[in-house]
Amino acid sequence: MKSRTATPAAGLLLLVALVAVAEADTDAGDVAALGNLYSSWNSPAQLTGWSASGGDPCGAAWTGVSCSGSAVTSIKLSGMELNGTLGYQLSSLQALKTMDLSNNYLHDAIPYQLPSNLTYLNLAKNNFSGNLPYSISNLVSLEYLNLSHNSLFQEIGELFGSLNSLSELDVSFNNLTGNLPFSVGSLSKLSSLYMQNNQLSGTVDVLSNISLSTLNIANNNFSGMIPQGFSSIANLIVGGNSFVNMPASPPPTLKPHDQPNDPQGPISAPTIPETPIDQDDKKMQTGPLIGIAVGSIAAASCVLFVLVFCLHNARKRNDDASSEPKDIVGSLAVNIETASNREVLNNNHENAVVATSDLQPAGKMTPDRVHGTNGSTAKKPKVPVTVKSYTVAALQVATNSFCQDTLLGEGSLGRVYKADFPNGKVLAVKKIDSASLSLYEEDNFLEVVSNISRLRHPNIVPLTGYCVEHGQRLLVYEYIGNGTLHDILHFSDGMSKKLTWNTRIRIALGTARALEYLHEVCLPPVVHRIFKSSNILLDEEYSPHLSDCGLAALSPNPEREVSAEVVGSFGYSAPEFAMSGIYTAKSDVYSFGVVMLELLTGRKPLDSSRERSEQSLVRWATPQLHDIDLLAKMADPALDGLYPAKSLSRFADIIAICVQSEPEFRPPMSEVVQQLVRLMQRASIIRRHSDDLGYSYRVPDREADVL
Repeated sequence: MKSRTATPAAGLLLLVALVAVAEADTDAGDVAALGNLYSSWNSPAQLTGWSASGGDPCGAAWTGVSCSGSAVTSIKLSGMELNGTLGYQLSSLQALKTMDLSNNYLHDAIPYQLPSNLTYLNLAKNNFSGNLPYSISNLVSLEYLNLSHNSLFQEIGELFGSLNSLSELDVSFNNLTGNLPFSVGSLSKLSSLYMQNNQLSGTVDVLSNISLSTLNIANNNFSGMIPQGFSSIANLIVGGNSFVNMPASPPPTLKPHDQPNDPQGPISAPTIPETPIDQDDKKMQTGPLIGIAVGSIAAASCVLFVLVFCLHNARKRNDDASSEPKDIVGSLAVNIETASNREVLNNNHENAVVATSDLQPAGKMTPDRVHGTNGSTAKKPKVPVTVKSYTVAALQVATNSFCQDTLLGEGSLGRVYKADFPNGKVLAVKKIDSASLSLYEEDNFLEVVSNISRLRHPNIVPLTGYCVEHGQRLLVYEYIGNGTLHDILHFSDGMSKKLTWNTRIRIALGTARALEYLHEVCLPPVVHRIFKSSNILLDEEYSPHLSDCGLAALSPNPEREVSAEVVGSFGYSAPEFAMSGIYTAKSDVYSFGVVMLELLTGRKPLDSSRERSEQSLVRWATPQLHDIDLLAKMADPALDGLYPAKSLSRFADIIAICVQSEPEFRPPMSEVVQQLVRLMQRASIIRRHSDDLGYSYRVPDREADVL
């Protein structure tokens, strides 16, 4: 009897177990992402259950991993002595809500792509470097973000405009620099903000309208006034800055007869017995009071008259002088400007998250006017100029009067010079040809400078300063010392051999990320318009830095129609620009495809020295991109065949979709980035025992086929 009853029970248990296993079968994308993490951490033994290849994190209960059904929803590995990076595949964890990797030894940059549905992210107390990744701006469900006690640097970008659920933000104990981004002011649910022990500067007015309960901004370089709104913050720490009103003084005590109308009634005061005063005494007191009042009015009138007279004479002297106008109103003008700006800021607070908005932070002064090339006056910029202003004299000294020996290159807007400053700093100065600027563009030069200065991305050359003096228009950039991609590919003997296959993929990926940032992160989007290999600068590690971003706004009539002959001579322009003069983000994608072709073939976009059928790179290469045998013949001879055939083929597939003649069929740059990331990952798998992805290798046929 027992055997007959036990058999159905055993079968039922087996069925339940099978169902449980089936339900615990983890999503393949999540398994791959965790495996990539495990490899990036050098397969630590303390993570029981984890595997670099396959497995079932949800069913096998991997250490620190929680799931809902077949999806990984939580990773909690704080204080596990993990050492390594965060890999490339975090964005595959689509259901991940919580990630706590704090108090470990993780290093390098925080990944460019983060899980998009995170609500809790804690990476505190690690060794992360670089800047805050702008993919944070896409984490619209994020409620808690802690990146404290790392080595993050550079400015904080406009990352917070969409983070409407964020309640606690901690970036303390890093090396962050620059001003607070406008988008911080849009964090309506933020209650706790920790930014202490950084190198942040500027004013803190952007925080004045947030209902914070805790704010710690101690030990930075903030200046200006402590906003009055800070008085309502329960836990406020602002020491170690340069505020002019620090510590904040308590509100003045009002006398009983000065109390404003209050529904609770006036504050009671001790009753003072009234001494009777006869009529003559009252008259005696009234006389002096009237005299004092009349005398005060007369004195004030005299002071006002003198002030108006001085202002009139000073203005007249300024009008007669040929130099730039001076600030003759002094603190009075500053107070008026500050009050006006604060009013504008408060009235437009909701729009402050847009990087190119018309707002100017309270207390941020910009000149009322600047002189144009022919003595014309330019309008005050609509957005603040936050980068350094240089004099022509200082730039002349640094460039040896812009001599030929310091010339780095020449573009459509002017020449670029190397500038060596007395303090040892080396920068690059673009001297814009005044003939290429219309009067309208002169008037808006400072606005363009302000917009360019806000572009913050590790693969974009940052603007560090400008000069608008004596009719000159100059831009000062960070100096990238290893030349342009164009020169290394086409003009440097032997240098192109240093561009190994993996290095070329890395250059394409970094440049694609820069374009993705311009097209899909910046608000409003920025179209490059002059994308080409000579605008891709390489540093000592051959990492790419895109230059001339935002400069198309200075080009005269960027939407003008041009002939097919002119466009053809350029070599990078999309067909729709040749036909109609219309240039969009998809036109940038086409130009990016041309640069990828340069990386693949080592050829110029147009080369009149070749036979006629091969002069146009796109026209010659496009029919061969899907033929593996022809593709191998197209590859740059400098590669010496040291590349996986499958990797070359996938690289060509990306090129093919970018250079399609119809713009609507070209992918957005975010899709291009994802494809290049996958290509980089496959290269990493082959070279998993090498830390240097730039090392070239020849892959056996059998291994290449697997790729």
